[in-house]
Amino acid sequence: MTSHSLANVLGWIVLVVVLAAAVFYGPLGQFGKPQPAQVAQPAQPAPSPTPRGPVIRDVPN
Repeated sequence: MTSHSLANVLGWIVLVVVLAAAVFYGPLGQFGKPQPAQVAQPAQPAPSPTPRGPVIRDVPN
């Protein structure tokens, strides 16, 4: 083998390794790692204010 053909083979090997790493680590459309489904939590109603007693006001006689 000449040095050019050896460099060509090594170049292809490096190219395949880089592309495989890109597919494995980076999502490519639908082939990426699936995202976990997010479950929608129902909104908690706001707590009602504590009931207070009647308001007593001073009224002039």
